[in-house]
Amino acid sequence: MKTLIEVALQTLLAFFSILFITRILGRQQMAQLTVFEYINGITFGSIAATLATDLGQKSWPHFVGLVLFGALTYLMSHISLKNRNAAKIIQGEPVLVIQDGRILEKNLERFCYTIDDLTHLLRKKDVFNIADVKYAILETTGEISVVKVAQKENIKVEDLHLSVNQEELNTDIIVTGNIIYENLKKRNLSVKWLLEQLKMMGVKDIKDIYYAAVDKNNKIYIDYVSDSLQKPADITEGKKS
Repeated sequence: MKTLIEVALQTLLAFFSILFITRILGRQQMAQLTVFEYINGITFGSIAATLATDLGQKSWPHFVGLVLFGALTYLMSHISLKNRNAAKIIQGEPVLVIQDGRILEKNLERFCYTIDDLTHLLRKKDVFNIADVKYAILETTGEISVVKVAQKENIKVEDLHLSVNQEELNTDIIVTGNIIYENLKKRNLSVKWLLEQLKMMGVKDIKDIYYAAVDKNNKIYIDYVSDSLQKPADITEGKKS
């Protein structure tokens, strides 16, 4: 009985401590959390759980740790609001991963993203062809923001009374210099056909290709390991006067 009372009291202490601290920290939707904030929340909850259930130690050290962790989180958030440079260090910053239909591999690698991760995020934005993308920005929340080329922007076709062809998925055929033979087979395409197409497109070595996909008309999209973009757009800073 004594144990149950102790657990109940410590749980109440943990519950109202979290309620009080989270009200101070402010409200933010899960989808808007940065990686730092997400991990911070998990750690915060872990400390609170220990405070509620650990009867082997006194509760006040856990309570102090919980309050201190909340105070540090609030301090970091306050600093991020006041100082742009500090915010970059604490929360990170958006990064450009596609420009003018070309994948910026180095920016992807900085965040340990693969081409599969990128195409997955694009599909969630109803983008199935990388060539249709003007800019794609990886946000600090892990989500992606996409600006399509003007000709591919969504419009209400029914309002224009036009008939259009249904867009279909592209098929990956080369990823990081490796041919995906299974996908070629699914499309009834041969390696010989692929090599001939690449030769006509001026490709000397498959290892030079970071990503390639084929559309429903067997038109190939290629992104090279070494892109010709000399100066990718800077999305992190405004123009200085």
